[in-house]
Amino acid sequence: MSTMRTNDEWKAILSPEQFRVLRQRGTEAPGTGKYIHTKDAGTYNCAACDAPLYVSATKFDSGCGWPAFFDAIPGAIVRIEDTSCRMTRTEIVCGSCQSHLGHVFQGEGFPTLTDERHCVNSISLNFQPDNKADDPTV
Repeated sequence: MSTMRTNDEWKAILSPEQFRVLRQRGTEAPGTGKYIHTKDAGTYNCAACDAPLYVSATKFDSGCGWPAFFDAIPGAIVRIEDTSCRMTRTEIVCGSCQSHLGHVFQGEGFPTLTDERHCVNSISLNFQPDNKADDPTV
């Protein structure tokens, strides 16, 4: 499902820093994001539209200064060639609202199933913890 809004509508629902990163393709400073060291089980959703993007089982410590994942929920992200900064990278955006998440890098040799590192701005995410403790069947 696509979530399209005007810039004025996004500015009304996002903080100025969220707008800068999510809608203007900015980057938060390395080491400053609230989800870098999160290890709890759950789902990481888009901070703009709440679409599920990543599950915690795909998160790993890459040491890059941003949350890193080796794979997304199928169909949750879109990859776009990014030639800014005088290099070619792969930008990743939310498949639902096209908000900027970060970049994906391949072939870095991390011991993951995909040999990919999805380097995602914490401010682009909202973490939804699993509630197994609240489930009486567990």
